[in-house]
Amino acid sequence: MGCCASIDANETSLPPKKSNVDDKQPGTEDASANLSGTVQNNRSFSGKSIKVPPLDLGKAVQNAPVTAPAKKHSTKSSLKQEGKKTNEGVVAVKEEEEVAVIQQYKSTSQKLDDSPENKGAKEKKMNVSPDIFVSLKKGLISDYYKIGKTLGEGAYGKVYQVQHRTTSMIRAMKAIKKKSVLKEEQEKLFSEVSILKDLDHPNIVKLYELFQDENYYYLVTEFCTGGELFDRIQAMHSFTEKIAAEYMKQILSAVVYCHSKNIVHRDLKPENLLLDSKGPDAHLKVIDFGTSKKFSTGIQMTQKFGTAYYIAPEVLNKNYNEKCDVWSCGVILYILLCGYPPFGGANDREILQRVKLGSFKFDEEDWGKISTDAKNLIKKMLTFNPADRITARQALNDKWIQNNTSSTPLDQKALKNLSDFSSRNKLKQAILTFIVTQMTSQQEKDELQKTFQSLDKDGNGVLTKEELLEAYKKVFADKASSELDIIKIIEEVDINNSGYIDFTEFIIASMNREKLLSQKKLEQAFQLFDQDNDGFITRSELANIMGGIELDDEQWKKLVEEVDTNKDGKISQEEFKNLLVKIG
Repeated sequence: MGCCASIDANETSLPPKKSNVDDKQPGTEDASANLSGTVQNNRSFSGKSIKVPPLDLGKAVQNAPVTAPAKKHSTKSSLKQEGKKTNEGVVAVKEEEEVAVIQQYKSTSQKLDDSPENKGAKEKKMNVSPDIFVSLKKGLISDYYKIGKTLGEGAYGKVYQVQHRTTSMIRAMKAIKKKSVLKEEQEKLFSEVSILKDLDHPNIVKLYELFQDENYYYLVTEFCTGGELFDRIQAMHSFTEKIAAEYMKQILSAVVYCHSKNIVHRDLKPENLLLDSKGPDAHLKVIDFGTSKKFSTGIQMTQKFGTAYYIAPEVLNKNYNEKCDVWSCGVILYILLCGYPPFGGANDREILQRVKLGSFKFDEEDWGKISTDAKNLIKKMLTFNPADRITARQALNDKWIQNNTSSTPLDQKALKNLSDFSSRNKLKQAILTFIVTQMTSQQEKDELQKTFQSLDKDGNGVLTKEELLEAYKKVFADKASSELDIIKIIEEVDINNSGYIDFTEFIIASMNREKLLSQKKLEQAFQLFDQDNDGFITRSELANIMGGIELDDEQWKKLVEEVDTNKDGKISQEEFKNLLVKIG
């Protein structure tokens, strides 16, 4: 990114770094493709070279953007330096107790699922959510996807660009060699998948499908073409605080959502922040949940995970909570506004020593034109004592974020569609969820996503009764909605029975019916459910495609019978279409 000729009080360019970092670090000699499919080499960031050591394809599930190979520059200083496996144990330290915890968690979860109380609950209520379509499927992935160009490769496998044979949707696919994955790495992989498939947020990468054959695991993810956040900034002619605030709002929204679901990321850094397109209004996506973890409120975590520049001091001391993510976000914001990290050093050891001290400053030369509000937010996010550090929600609601970001005007048609939505049939709910998550492009959801985020006042990624009531009173002032009206809307739209409206539920209910249920989409959806192409959908085909939901034979039978009007035990294309287009 080039420096501006003139800068006003609200605009900042990223100045040259004042100290150099050795160009070569042990283990960073070769450029390699990360899980995102991005070839990572040295690259200049406003006069600073950004060195990214090779990432291991077996480390985590990420989405794969298509980006050109990084440009080479003569500058030898280093800003963006990924932590390496060192004696400090900074990155993805494998500790036996972590594996034990994962195994215990899985065992406990299975016992809970099989308890009489939960079995009874499942029989009474079938909850529909996007994760029911993300289960480990067997078979040839080439039957479902056309395999395109290789985006990257590493020790454990390759990342490909793929195209769905029926819907033509472009996605990324990571192929992982089974024989290259150790048992504990396999545990980590499926732990990550378990977390990622349950996340439904517009700023978190989406996992679509899982396959396996004799030799490989295949993970099919959202396809992002915009590249890394820092690469986007590098290409800009100028970078303002408003732009920085817009990006931070998206990052913090994803973090608030994760924390509300008791999930901590533990490795937030610029390389894990991608853009879904090359357009000016591209959405930011948080990726790589390989070190993420389900946490219990009040119980400290002890495993060291992170990357040298961004890791929180309490993580190094093996005594931390979810606020370690807030620290990482504070470091990211610091870099966005000045171009270099608050805690530098010639190598990992020096960087970590400075992180442990937690002392940083705002040099007048670089920070003189940055607002006091921005610097105050950074101070609150980089408060050394986690007990005194602000939460992700408090950071998101900080006045610097709120005063520098804008909200999209509320879409009256979307709110009208939301209030008119009605679908009590569980199979219809499931198919609509499938169409929105598996067959609808980001471009089709773009305007509704902006409306959703405008409605989501506290930025936690879900819509509450209070947020909806405020919106309806504002938009329909002449027909003020009562609290009972809003409760009714939530009851209809909340198909996973969470008590609020998730992002996918909002898209399902508010999207234009003609667009959501076009003739083409209906035909393609039927083809995907009719896996043997005999013109009918059977109970076993439903069970296969909805593999993430556990129903007994009687429940599957009832699900089909509600749609099977001619009582032949299967669903024809006409019955399928009639189910979706009828009201209610």
